[in-house]
Amino acid sequence: MAKRKKLKLKKNARKAILYIIIFTFLSVFLVNKYKEYRYHQTNEYKLISINYTLKEANKIEKELTKKQVKEVIEKQKKDSVLLSLINEKYFLKKNLDKYKEYYKSNTETSFTDIVAIINVGAQEEWYYKTKNADISKKELMLVNKFHLLKEDYDPGEIVKLEGKYSYGEVSANKVTHDAFVKMADAARKDDISLLATSGFRTYERQDEIYREIRNVNGKIYADGFAARAGASEHETGYAIDVFTYSATTDNFEGTDAYKWLDAHAQDYGFILRYPKEKKYLTGYTPESWHFRYIGVETAKKVKSLGITYDEYYAYFIE
Repeated sequence: MAKRKKLKLKKNARKAILYIIIFTFLSVFLVNKYKEYRYHQTNEYKLISINYTLKEANKIEKELTKKQVKEVIEKQKKDSVLLSLINEKYFLKKNLDKYKEYYKSNTETSFTDIVAIINVGAQEEWYYKTKNADISKKELMLVNKFHLLKEDYDPGEIVKLEGKYSYGEVSANKVTHDAFVKMADAARKDDISLLATSGFRTYERQDEIYREIRNVNGKIYADGFAARAGASEHETGYAIDVFTYSATTDNFEGTDAYKWLDAHAQDYGFILRYPKEKKYLTGYTPESWHFRYIGVETAKKVKSLGITYDEYYAYFIE
């Protein structure tokens, strides 16, 4: 009797183990099926299903909003233009539709330039869709043909540069004045003479300059060479035109003074504001002498990135 009972217990134990194995297998199977089902609902899977690689799918999800990702999936077609755009360093998701619209009519333009143009608003006509410059940002404010100063803008304390630092009467706001003096003194130790030829201008004075140029050379030339009142950095007090003895606008770039500035200006908070081959972004012909104070930390960043301040402002500040 005891032996029979013992055999029955062993048989029941084997059954229990079998049931546990079956239950475990079914549980794992169902869990995996559920995971598979859930994965099939993800954007990653849906993107891969329309021929994006895993890396591309992850990039799309990282760079775009949920709404934008949904729109990409709904097209049910791999978008090579989209991939090129989101791989650009200064891609901004808010500008995606504008990038793509601009590309339709400018397929020969590089994606790097398309992103830059749209970010700074340069696809628009200069002085079109303007807005007030954000003066609360002080030395970081952006003033250009889209971001304008009001006529009553207060530049703060304006300080006149001493004769040894300027050619004629030149002034700047105090922080710019002090930074320029410090820079000029450092340059002098390297046998380089830096002279400021233009600094702060009032709204009224800028208007006079622009009108004089326009009356002689016409509106198109004037808009490329000078700024309308409200659009000039000189009105902020943070801009200085820098030359050296015997230099002119035609030859300053070839001087030792320019080379020194190119290597050291950022260490004192200044950047070259209108570099060569960037008129399509800044709106101005190159000015190798026009330097803008934006603070040492930011100036070093702009210099190291090799971009215009318009681009920097659009991506990192605005």
